[in-house]
Amino acid sequence: MCNPYFFGYGSLVNLATHDYHDPQPAKLTGWRRTWAHTALREVAFLTAIPCGDSEIDGLIAAVPGGDWQALDQREYAYDRLSANGSVQHGLEATPEISVYAVPQSAQVPGSVKHPILLSYLDVVVQGYEQVFGQAGVAAFFASTDGWEAPVLDDRAAPSYPRHQRLEAAQMKLVDHHLDALGARVVVAE
Repeated sequence: MCNPYFFGYGSLVNLATHDYHDPQPAKLTGWRRTWAHTALREVAFLTAIPCGDSEIDGLIAAVPGGDWQALDQREYAYDRLSANGSVQHGLEATPEISVYAVPQSAQVPGSVKHPILLSYLDVVVQGYEQVFGQAGVAAFFASTDGWEAPVLDDRAAPSYPRHQRLEAAQMKLVDHHLDALGARVVVAE
């Protein structure tokens, strides 16, 4: 019996944020990313929403022994859903694959009161650059909705618990894409 896998499409793409086994690139079809807020968190964060004609790049990794407890705790604002048959990957086996998504009934758009943390976005983009290169970063921004929410620049004092140190070129890459989207970046007080 093989281990189940998760499909990550945000911070889980950044291998520095976890130590799950056998990580590798994959694609989730019939879903799209968006920034959303729920009553369970103070800030906007990424979630996946069903979208028939869309697909998103991400990463699959094994959950040894099917022990979901730590990952479920990390992803506490999400439901763990079956993604079987929706994930394209390079594995020879066909393991069970799950994806985490916030129930649509619990989602509201990000706002001034519930912004996107730049320290969180930095981690996501760093992961996409490492796994998919700059083209993958561009695809991440293009396949993500909800950029109307302001982005809180907390780089000087990161609020995201799994923040990572970025190289200057990586920060410039994030800033370039935010600029191209016309995203509103506000400085943390």
